[in-house]
Amino acid sequence: MRRYKAYRITLGWQILIGLILGIFFGIIFYKNQMAIMVMQNIGTMFINLIQMIVLPIVVSCLTVGIASIGDIKKLGRVGLKTLIYFELMTTIAIALGMIVANVLHPGTLIDIHSLHGSDISQYMATAKAAKHSGIWQTLLGIIPTNIFKSLANGDMMPVIFFSVFFGLGIAAIGEKGKILIDGLNAVAEVMFRVTNWVMHAAPIGVCALIGVALAEMGISALIPLGYFVAIAYATMIFFVIVIMGIVAKLFGLNIFDLLRVIKNEILLAFSTASSEAVLPKMIEKMDKFGTSQGIVSFVIPTGYTFNLDGSAIYQSIAALFLAQAYHINLSIGQQITLLVVLMVTSKGMAGVPGASFVVLLATISTIGVPVTGLTFIAGIDRIVDMGRTAVNVVGNSLASVVIGKSEKEFDEEKSKQYIAQYKK
Repeated sequence: MRRYKAYRITLGWQILIGLILGIFFGIIFYKNQMAIMVMQNIGTMFINLIQMIVLPIVVSCLTVGIASIGDIKKLGRVGLKTLIYFELMTTIAIALGMIVANVLHPGTLIDIHSLHGSDISQYMATAKAAKHSGIWQTLLGIIPTNIFKSLANGDMMPVIFFSVFFGLGIAAIGEKGKILIDGLNAVAEVMFRVTNWVMHAAPIGVCALIGVALAEMGISALIPLGYFVAIAYATMIFFVIVIMGIVAKLFGLNIFDLLRVIKNEILLAFSTASSEAVLPKMIEKMDKFGTSQGIVSFVIPTGYTFNLDGSAIYQSIAALFLAQAYHINLSIGQQITLLVVLMVTSKGMAGVPGASFVVLLATISTIGVPVTGLTFIAGIDRIVDMGRTAVNVVGNSLASVVIGKSEKEFDEEKSKQYIAQYKK
């Protein structure tokens, strides 16, 4: 008998097909409330599945990773180095966005009063709450009073804070802590297996999330702001290929090798506009890529709060876009002030739902732009959010390699073998 080899579509192609089908359903079900409700619920179910596995993976991998580092001085050095790197890359991203906006003037050609506004009340409430909290409240919020409450609420930074100290505590008791390390390693392996199961639902989740976004917004909402969206995407692509490419080269890495390895995760993050959707796979892949587990488990979850390069680019371009649309001419001094304010507010809003939009709400008043101006770009926020989420994912994966190499915690041979698998 002649045997036929079964053809298997890879996950990347499945997600791409889901993306295309989502666009199709979004167009044909435009303003169809029943279809929107169904797609919204399916998309939410997929995101909930991801959120279900994120924190167990972070706790288990980070605790074991920190326990393996053991030395609190080394951990302090890694933490300081990581935060400095994040701040430098974020500042470059903000500056790049401002330069592009000044050169290309995306807001000059727009008649702001002819645009259709969208409801931003949900962001207004969040921005108001975040504004009153301040930087000290943000810092206090990192320290959990009840770790189980933080886990239940999905608060990433308090969980990271606890896991770091728990890992150091395990290292401090030596041999007695081995049983905890073995147990947490087993938890991580189980959760990675569960992640692989959940990923089978990714194409359906992508289809639903893209479909509901287009069904609610419609293609027509993109047309007047098409130039703004195109500039935002072009700047993000430039940042990944050129700026991140240079950083990668300085540390002996080809950025295209990294992009090839995480292409499925980039596509999934882009389609769902959710960084959390790929966090479990990013931790697993960057460990296989050659960076030590301790570095990966610390850098990537922390980067989800402090290293949002795509968001920084969008915020700077959007702020100047609105200023130009309202014919507000900003001096060099005002733009430097805007850069500093964005640097501060982007950290203060870390972990807030719709953070990029909330940062803009907290920022644009400093340059004299009416808050109502944001209603005109709220409709396309989801479309730009897809791009900035993908950039954030690339930025955090690169960060884990950079910090790993700087700490000599990177296995070059393991990395070459892993990259070779994706070149076949």
